[in-house]
Amino acid sequence: MNHNHLEAIQVVQKLSYRLKAGDTAAADVSVHPAFTALRSVQTVIDADELPILLGAQNCHWETSGAFTGEVSPTMLAKLGVRYVIVGHSERRQLMGEDDATVNRKARAVLAAAMTPIVCVGETLEEREADRTDEVVTRQLTGSLDGLKADQVGALVVAYEPVWAIGTGRNATPEDAQAVCATLRGLVAGRWGEQAGATVRIQYGGSVNPGNAADILAQRDIDGALVGGASLDPDQFAAVVASVPGRR
Repeated sequence: MNHNHLEAIQVVQKLSYRLKAGDTAAADVSVHPAFTALRSVQTVIDADELPILLGAQNCHWETSGAFTGEVSPTMLAKLGVRYVIVGHSERRQLMGEDDATVNRKARAVLAAAMTPIVCVGETLEEREADRTDEVVTRQLTGSLDGLKADQVGALVVAYEPVWAIGTGRNATPEDAQAVCATLRGLVAGRWGEQAGATVRIQYGGSVNPGNAADILAQRDIDGALVGGASLDPDQFAAVVASVPGRR
């Protein structure tokens, strides 16, 4: 819940100035502004033909109806939104969203021809109890329940430990890799090797220019779900520039 529509426009424009051709050739870069800024940001991206994809932070699972205050997937699709975050740790922790709710949202996003970014992650208490793999396995299995192999293989999974969101703390690259490898193995075991190979797995949790290169160099980490650093165009561009294979 940051940046009004005017601020969001400025941030996206500044980000586009700082991104180099090699950055966007090596990675898909998406921005996920608040609902009130989506139309404004979409207009800037389209008018200036910016190499940035538009995303949303959340959605409801119904296409329309008596759900005052909610935004439907079809509304987002009409704005050219490509990615929708579902099950973000803050939604799970603060808004009470469970795996069944996340599953309904993921299905709705896919039905609207967009890509869900399905988030999973453990709390500090769960981590200290050595339950990380148990928790993320349960969350991912429940959140993707009933999806077909080709659907799972084409979506994005984000591992974002709750204890690292907005705290300045982050998992070591090795710890992040271990959990992301568990998630990839789970996808491969349940939906097939092809899905396991093609699903994009991100790490999110205080990713910044200082740690991005080491995190993104890990074998099973395909990208980053950038939080606080994305609010600053300079920091966000520096994270993008850390992507391996940049040319």
